[in-house]
Amino acid sequence: MTQQADWPQPWLGGVLGYEPRDLALFRRALTHRSAPGASNERLEFLGDSILNLLVAEQVFARFPEADEGQLSRLRARVVSAQPLAQVGAELGIGEVLQLGSGELKTGGFRRESILADATEALLGAVYLDGGLDAARRLVLRLFAAPLAGLHATAEIKDAKTRLQELLQSRAVPLPAYVLERVAGEPHAQTFWVRCTVEFPAKTRIMLQGEDYAGRQLDYLGEGLSRRRAEQAAAEGVLALLPQTKGP
Repeated sequence: MTQQADWPQPWLGGVLGYEPRDLALFRRALTHRSAPGASNERLEFLGDSILNLLVAEQVFARFPEADEGQLSRLRARVVSAQPLAQVGAELGIGEVLQLGSGELKTGGFRRESILADATEALLGAVYLDGGLDAARRLVLRLFAAPLAGLHATAEIKDAKTRLQELLQSRAVPLPAYVLERVAGEPHAQTFWVRCTVEFPAKTRIMLQGEDYAGRQLDYLGEGLSRRRAEQAAAEGVLALLPQTKGP
C-alpha cells in the first residue's frame, strides 16, 4: 500500500505523542519483516533491552524488599508479550504497521507477537531519536496501568505456579500444556501452547458461588518461546476463573 511522504508522522504526533527527528527510524520500526524494505527486527532487539531496563528501574524502586527472583517476575509481568501487545493494540499500531501480503491476509496486524515486536521496535526508535529520558517518559505513560497493577512482592508468582497452587488447593488435577504450533524462522519463532484444566465431575468445586464440577477450561497462549507461551496460556486460564481476575 502506498503511503504519504510523511508516513507515519501524523500518527506519531497524534497517537504516540512523539515528534520524530529522524522519521526513517520510525518507518523502519513499523515495518514487519514480511514487508519490502528494512524491517524492525534490529530496533525490536534494542527496544526490548530498553524496556527491560526501564521497567527494572521502576520495580527496583517500588519494591525495596523484593529479592532478585521476585523482581524478575515483577518485570516479566510488564514486559511479556501479552501486555506489550495490549499496549500496541491500544495505540493502533496495527493500522499503521507495514506487512507483507501474506501477513495481511492472515490478520497479522492483530497478532500478539507482531504487535508486541512493533511496540518494542517503537521504543527502540524513540531511544535512538530522543535518548533515554524520552524513552523513559514514553514507557511510564504507556505502561502506567501494568506497572500500577503489580502485586505486593509476597504475592508475586508466575502464572503457571499460581494456577498450579489454585488447582491443588481444590484437589483439581494439574493442567496439561500441549504445544500446538511453531511458526517462523529458527531465529524468530512464535510458539502456541494450549493449557487445559479438567475439573472432576464428581467433586463440587465452588468458585465465587459457581460450581465448576465436570467443566473444562482451556486457553491458547502465544509467545516467543515455549516457556513464554505456556505462561501466557496459564495466565489466560486464570483470567477465566472469576476469583483470579484483576491485579
